[in-house]
Amino acid sequence: MIWSVFGILLGIIIGVVFHVPIPLFLTRYTAVVIIGLLDAIFGAIRAEVTNDKFSITIFISGVFFNALLAIGITYLGEKLGLNLYLAATVVFTFRIFQNVGITRRVLLENWMEKREREEKIEKVVWRDE
Repeated sequence: MIWSVFGILLGIIIGVVFHVPIPLFLTRYTAVVIIGLLDAIFGAIRAEVTNDKFSITIFISGVFFNALLAIGITYLGEKLGLNLYLAATVVFTFRIFQNVGITRRVLLENWMEKREREEKIEKVVWRDE
């Protein structure tokens, strides 16, 4: 997990330092691919926090599948004269919010349980004194 965060930070630093202009006709593809990658990353974070089965193979395949799916939908939309990239953006964004919500809820529940255990321990210690 730490390597994922390191890779993301390294990518952001490289992107800021080496300001690479993206041609206008590729902006839709870039935006949808980034949203797809964020979906995979937040899905991996959710899997880690909720103690689901996290597999690096599934994560990497998810990253590539999301990117290819986003590119395919955007390309198909351009050929049909439709803005299908918006549909991909909406779906990926929905999944991101869903994963973040689940992660937040699990972290909050874990924090509340830990707090309750600590309060019970304090009560027992105060009783014994």
